[in-house]
Amino acid sequence: MRPDDHLWDAAGVDDATAAARNNARWCDAVCRSHGVVTEFSDDIWCSTSRSPVLYPDAVTLSPRLTEREVLARIDAGAGASVKDSFATLDLTTAGFELLFDATWIRLDSTDLVTDRWSEVRDVQALRAFAADHGGGEVFRPSLLDDQDVAVLSDGRGSGAIANVSDQVVGMSNTFGPDLAGAVAAIAAAFPARPLVGYDRGEKLDVLLGIGFRAVGPLRVWLKP
Repeated sequence: MRPDDHLWDAAGVDDATAAARNNARWCDAVCRSHGVVTEFSDDIWCSTSRSPVLYPDAVTLSPRLTEREVLARIDAGAGASVKDSFATLDLTTAGFELLFDATWIRLDSTDLVTDRWSEVRDVQALRAFAADHGGGEVFRPSLLDDQDVAVLSDGRGSGAIANVSDQVVGMSNTFGPDLAGAVAAIAAAFPARPLVGYDRGEKLDVLLGIGFRAVGPLRVWLKP
């Protein structure tokens, strides 16, 4: 089900929580496009069965959640994954391994512009996007009908996905050499909204150089 409005009031929400909530919305959209039933509460988003490849079975929305509370909400068997949005959990005793550490980021405004990017609007173009991305069958055509989601491409091997929640726009699934163009395209598609997301390594360094700021750590756990 979609989150109730009272659970997603942006007032008083810190930047890391806003980014985590936005990411949970995107994970929810992907899961629903695959027919996976999902659940929201104040402190966690989760799927009731295994999420599509590359997507977590839970996204924590509060740093106060315990390991036991998270694991009680998901199928914690082999293949389970948890996005620990505040890097507060230790799931090693439950057989999970740390897949990676990353950093939530936020950009309140940008002067970047681009005229090379456009929104993917048909199934054939979505297939080309997925081939360039490498995500295979993760991106289902129904995502193109979601008004809160924009699939963006420069037609030259770079792409990104944006999704709206509360008062922010999430940036995810960026690929290709034109990372600055992706930021500009998302900002143009959803103007006057801060951009949020997460990244790590060289891409994080590039985004921080563009003007994003780090707003908190996260971890992704996987059970082999």
